[in-house]
Amino acid sequence: MVTRAVASETPLITAVPHTYAMEAGQTGADLVSRLGSSRTAGTWIGTDGKPVVAVTDEQAAAEVRQAGARAKVVGHSMDELKSATKTLRSAPRVAGTAWSMDYRTNQVVVQGDSTVSASDWSAMTEVANGIGGFVRMERTDGTFTPRLNGAQPILSTGGRCSAGFNVTNGQSDFILTAGHCGPTGSTWFADTGGNNQLGKTVTQSFPGNDFSLVQYANGKAGDGAGVVFIGNGKGVQITGAGDPSIGQRVFRSGSTSGLRDGQVTAVNATVNYPEGTVTGLIETNVCAEPGDSGGPMFSEGIALGITSGGSGDCTQGGTTFFQPVTKALTDLGMQLIVSNPAAAGGASPAPSATATQAQGSIAPGAASPGSSAAVEGAQGTPLLSRLTDTRNVGPGLLVVGGSLIALVATRYIRSEQDRKAYQRYYSATWG
Repeated sequence: MVTRAVASETPLITAVPHTYAMEAGQTGADLVSRLGSSRTAGTWIGTDGKPVVAVTDEQAAAEVRQAGARAKVVGHSMDELKSATKTLRSAPRVAGTAWSMDYRTNQVVVQGDSTVSASDWSAMTEVANGIGGFVRMERTDGTFTPRLNGAQPILSTGGRCSAGFNVTNGQSDFILTAGHCGPTGSTWFADTGGNNQLGKTVTQSFPGNDFSLVQYANGKAGDGAGVVFIGNGKGVQITGAGDPSIGQRVFRSGSTSGLRDGQVTAVNATVNYPEGTVTGLIETNVCAEPGDSGGPMFSEGIALGITSGGSGDCTQGGTTFFQPVTKALTDLGMQLIVSNPAAAGGASPAPSATATQAQGSIAPGAASPGSSAAVEGAQGTPLLSRLTDTRNVGPGLLVVGGSLIALVATRYIRSEQDRKAYQRYYSATWG
């Protein structure tokens, strides 16, 4: 996400639009809420784009069908699934493990990465066996780790990370990024020399959660703060924030691997990082690599999460976890700064209601990142040119976004060979 100037007035905050995936997810959530946790066991979006609700009896199944959703009768209720995760949480903590509720199989899935010893895995298996046969144990390659060695949009003495989204409290603007990026008081810069200060971390929540706020040095994010860069001079207009549904197709923008997509595989996941336990995360199969840390996750222009951590890469795949945006906004008392196309020079017009509805009528598997817009500076000057012009480096150069390094690559990575060396170097900490 990139901004180019200091805003003169409070950014426009609009109502959250409803996409098809959000509507389907809400239908399922409403049914789960109405029927109760003792008669249901979660909801997800089917391959046809329709909501599916897991229920424990035929009467509940009939109510689900009557509401226009599909029902799947399962053997274990949400109460039982939650009880299982509570037991896992109370067991001795094992770094390198994670668990989540797989609604589609009616199981709790426990994962152990390559760092978990045979004895620790055996102990975890014993705990799982004591819970019941609906707890599934899986070993996974790689290492569950927070992506501290992320992209280069924001840098401090403690490391490098990237920002997710711009947010505001109505008086001052902030960068919402991952909590593991740095403690309160960390100073962030837009350059490796530490000359162009962006701001300071004023709030951090990690572990437990994984989000933090970087307050802009001059208090404002500027025009274009609601656009996420996705490559080739294009951006996605962010129009609201929401919660994803299991089975929903989502997108992640990152500086190393670019724009990638996949599906939400679980919500309310728990990960035991070496640094501590983080709960309430979104689990996905969207790949990520070193340099993608802290990047934004979204779908159809709706902000969903910021990269927390995971395992694997974009060659072999893996699991990636995201901090839900809505949880962070609620806890921090912030609002998302959304795209205001009418005020952004060079941006595409906002999609009409008809266009939005047409996009929302497709299944999640065919979803798009969101309405696109050219990423440009004032008077139509390409932003890349403005960023590499030293006259524009200063308070007016406010940098956010999961993949800004793609724009300033000429300053950090001089050639494709250097880029590959950069990836190899940080792979050691990626796992």
